[in-house]
Amino acid sequence: MNRDSQSIKESPAGPGATTEAIPADSSPNGTASPTTETDAPGQSETIDTGGGSRWLKTFSSLGNRDFRFLWLGLLLMMGGISMQMVVRGYLTYDLTSSPLKLGVVSGGFALPMLILALFGGAVADRIERKRVIQFGQVGAGLIALFIAVSITTDTITWVHLLAASIAQGAMFAFLMPARQAIIPQLVGQENLTNAMALSAAAMSATSLFTPAIAGGVYAAFGPDVVYYLITALMVVSVTLTSFIRVKGEGLVKSNVPMLSDIKDGLSYIHHSPLVMVLLLMGLSTTLLAMPFRTGLMPIFIIDVYDRGPQALGLMVTVMGAGSLLGSMFIATVGAWRRGMLMIVGSFISAIALLLVASFPIYYAAVAIMLLMGLGDAGRRTVNQALIMEKVEDQYRGRVMGVFMMTFGLMPLGVFPAVVAVRIIGPQWTVGVLGALLMTTSFVVLATQKQLREVN
Repeated sequence: MNRDSQSIKESPAGPGATTEAIPADSSPNGTASPTTETDAPGQSETIDTGGGSRWLKTFSSLGNRDFRFLWLGLLLMMGGISMQMVVRGYLTYDLTSSPLKLGVVSGGFALPMLILALFGGAVADRIERKRVIQFGQVGAGLIALFIAVSITTDTITWVHLLAASIAQGAMFAFLMPARQAIIPQLVGQENLTNAMALSAAAMSATSLFTPAIAGGVYAAFGPDVVYYLITALMVVSVTLTSFIRVKGEGLVKSNVPMLSDIKDGLSYIHHSPLVMVLLLMGLSTTLLAMPFRTGLMPIFIIDVYDRGPQALGLMVTVMGAGSLLGSMFIATVGAWRRGMLMIVGSFISAIALLLVASFPIYYAAVAIMLLMGLGDAGRRTVNQALIMEKVEDQYRGRVMGVFMMTFGLMPLGVFPAVVAVRIIGPQWTVGVLGALLMTTSFVVLATQKQLREVN
């Protein structure tokens, strides 16, 4: 169903409640008034602010009370996750000096996500999504607390970190489909791209600040203090999410087995060619662009650049700055040439990888991380926004479950990469990944006319 064509649509606030997209010339003098906050759950008011006020439109979705609480909770939760990724990778390599074990820990979350993501998507289409999100936030806090206590009691091993990675993958398999699927429920179709971009901006903002904080705290006080800090962030995150007021309209209400719901979701994807292309794009970039960020960066820091945890934090921070700039750009332009923007983002990521491989200089790599962040933001933000826009509400959780499975397949990129590091070295490995991503981007550009023309 094409919901873009609706000027008035039913709101999750209840039967008969409406959300109206107001044209820019609706005010008496023909100019748009500022976006106003709506207090009823699920309602949003979208006003075209005109070219002179486009920057104000960038933050329009935050005028929605419930999305604002979701966004703030996301900001803190992803801040904790970002800190954990930095500390876990460095701590693993510091404990083991083994690229292979680092790859195992970094990819440990993948198997449960691969196995459980379809069920997580089905749950997100059956159960109130707010509760699923809170379940995931509580789980993330308990995982961080477990590692913190293990470090404090001097019982930490790389196996503990692997167990935490696996548990986090299981938690994410349920949390992420629900979090993505609830956004259209809160802001409506007309604000979807803006809200998705602001969500990506929140994640990028955490990458901008928290990795450097994590590296500094790690160096000054030890890794256990970082994990206690992460636990505190998760407690505040779940508290903020509890303030969201959202109904369960649009959820699947049936007594059929969950496997039947999953099969129905897969059939829906199979008969949606553009959605299939978007999911495959997500898979290709996960396999080729993410291994550097999730598995190889600590190896570069220690073996290529001969640096410490602060240097790793700075690189991730600069990458977050690039992602933040890219996300804010997407939030500002809205529904404009989004298909091409996604393809361009893929090209930018490929170029960044090739540059990292070519220049084994730390500060050059720091600068290149800005470019990599820009590419990541353009590719990831637009991809998820288009998927949510093209999919009907009752299928959104299941489609996002399939999308999350691509992260479960990440070991198909990470493990060969860490093995290749031992054979041909880290620079050649990243160079090969960059060349493959560049080739994939050219193939998509040449063959996917429908995607190129999506606005």
